[in-house]
Amino acid sequence: MSENSVITAKDFKVDGSVKWCAGCGSFSVLSTIKNALSLTGVRKEDIVFVSGIGCSSRFPYYINTYGFHSLHGRATAIASGVKVANPNLSVWVVTGDGDSMAIGGNHFIHVIRRNININILLFNNKIYGLTKGQYSPTTPVGSVTKTSPDGTIENPFRPGELVMGAQGAFFARIVDTDPKMMKEVLVEAADHRGTTVVEILQNCVIFANKVHNEITGSDVKHDHQIYLKHGEPMIFGKNREKGLILKSNKFEVVTIGENGITVDDLAVHDSHDDSHSLHYMLARMSLPEFPVAMGVIRAVKNPVYESMLYEQVKANKATAKFKNVDELMRSGNTFMINEEK
Repeated sequence: MSENSVITAKDFKVDGSVKWCAGCGSFSVLSTIKNALSLTGVRKEDIVFVSGIGCSSRFPYYINTYGFHSLHGRATAIASGVKVANPNLSVWVVTGDGDSMAIGGNHFIHVIRRNININILLFNNKIYGLTKGQYSPTTPVGSVTKTSPDGTIENPFRPGELVMGAQGAFFARIVDTDPKMMKEVLVEAADHRGTTVVEILQNCVIFANKVHNEITGSDVKHDHQIYLKHGEPMIFGKNREKGLILKSNKFEVVTIGENGITVDDLAVHDSHDDSHSLHYMLARMSLPEFPVAMGVIRAVKNPVYESMLYEQVKANKATAKFKNVDELMRSGNTFMINEEK
């Protein structure tokens, strides 16, 4: 491809079949990420997808970029090395709720804390799919699975809480049934400098079918989701008749037109607010009291790890006594060993 060529979603298509179960939400995500990447203008030769282990981690095989199918839970660590070695690459991690927050939990929180400029796509189907239906770190309490026949007794992780607890600067949530929302959020994630985590509520048609149906079902989605956009009022509902107001530092659901409430009374979303409190509350909102927050919940500017690292390297090179290993080896007291003939 020439540098002047227009990049399209077709440029990311690979030959061969995509081997996910029929009806899997991953198909929608794959199609949408191709569309989103075409809008970023980044050449496919400059894009790397790194995955761990799980159904989602087959992703690098299904997109025409560089890819690395790595080890269970270690995708973020390997992606960190890729980005630090070549900061000019656009690096994406594809992981699942088990891969990232169970065996990969340590790597997950530390890449967020460091704020390395990579994008993490967290497929959350609330189950281990590839290993046939064991409960995962996000499985709801009481769920009957292959490894919890009497129902789970563990409190599940909420990815948004974990991201913000690790000092994350960017967190978004999307659903696999809304390609338009997915594309908008993925493009925004690609444009953000620093670690981005996009939680994708994704359906596993075999082992956790309709696990997100109370959020994504066509009969409830308008009332049970609120799609947040920076600078816009927090409004939702099938007829956009509901909204959120901030009262005594807590959100409250209201109906526009009742008790004199107007759109002007609604809280306005500020994803750039550097305080964690409102973003944390938005990430925690859950049914039945509140709609589930979708879109970019948090997107603040923080120093990027590899930029600071290279600045340190540059400064040290400028003041270093030795410019390379050869100079170091030949410094100080040295001697030569002459072989006898």
